[in-house]
Amino acid sequence: MQTPTRDSYKLLGAEELRLTVTNALVKAGATVSDAQVQANQLVDAELRGHASHGIRRVPVLCDRLHAGLIVSGASPDTTWVSESVLDVDGNLGFGPVSAHAAIDELLPRAASTGVALAAIRRSHHIGMLAPYVERMASAGFVSMVMTTSEGLVHPWGGAGALVGTNPIGIGVPSGDTPLILDMSTAAVSMGKILDYKAKGLEIPHGWAVDRNGRPTTDAAAASEGAISPFGGAKGYALGIAVEAIVGLLTRTAFGTEVTGTLDATQPTTKGDLFLVISTDVLRADESAQALARYFEQIRGSGVDSGVVSIPGDRARRTRTERLEAGVPVDGALWATIQAACQD
Repeated sequence: MQTPTRDSYKLLGAEELRLTVTNALVKAGATVSDAQVQANQLVDAELRGHASHGIRRVPVLCDRLHAGLIVSGASPDTTWVSESVLDVDGNLGFGPVSAHAAIDELLPRAASTGVALAAIRRSHHIGMLAPYVERMASAGFVSMVMTTSEGLVHPWGGAGALVGTNPIGIGVPSGDTPLILDMSTAAVSMGKILDYKAKGLEIPHGWAVDRNGRPTTDAAAASEGAISPFGGAKGYALGIAVEAIVGLLTRTAFGTEVTGTLDATQPTTKGDLFLVISTDVLRADESAQALARYFEQIRGSGVDSGVVSIPGDRARRTRTERLEAGVPVDGALWATIQAACQD
């Protein structure tokens, strides 16, 4: 496998990343407020070690702003259609703006009703799910987020990119270190394949197939083919289930009719589902303490001094390290984003 040279990367501070990305989005037509929310989401992904959902998304976001596909400055319309179900129309705005607006309303409602659900449509890519479920877990709520994407995954036993990567995020409060799960139902994100393609790297075997359905390690061929489901038939089945639930409840598109996450030409037709559950209503204090002890038991179970992590631990470690040492950023990508600030 090819590896990039050290000279192709720059170590940059989180604040410099936020400021530059914000400026690039503002130059492309975003309001300062919206640009800051979107930039925070992208930089958070970089700090957690997920460049595929980080600032590599800036050029496409700028192109979508220029094309009028992202409408910045219009607040999402939120309507409580029942005591605990919130309908959110993102008004074609940035995904993180709609997502945080939904959370702002869900948390106080769930504290009262015990459970609250938001169905979001006409909103753009929300990025990594971890920051959202971490926010809710830190406030003492169990949460689940599901979202759809373009058809990028081949059906198990079939050919063609017909199923979304359809990630799932779960947050469970547990003191200062909640369980934070953020996983795709695909073997990998298309963003990561594009990241490898841009860097001239081969992808691992099993990540994807080419346009003819044959396994490939060529990132360029994979970008024109389809991603494999994780775990074979089980990942495929879970991905289909997520797509069915989200598409049905948000009244959004399915499969190849989902657009607007990776391109700069099509309207956004994806959906997002946020579920929040109050631990206070269920009087779960003692269970939360037992859960924290259980997590520590798992962390201490390593063989030969090996490290065992709870979902979310590794991202927290990476974030701490990168806040101190800086974030490694591809030099060519950084030059493109800086140029966008001057365009």
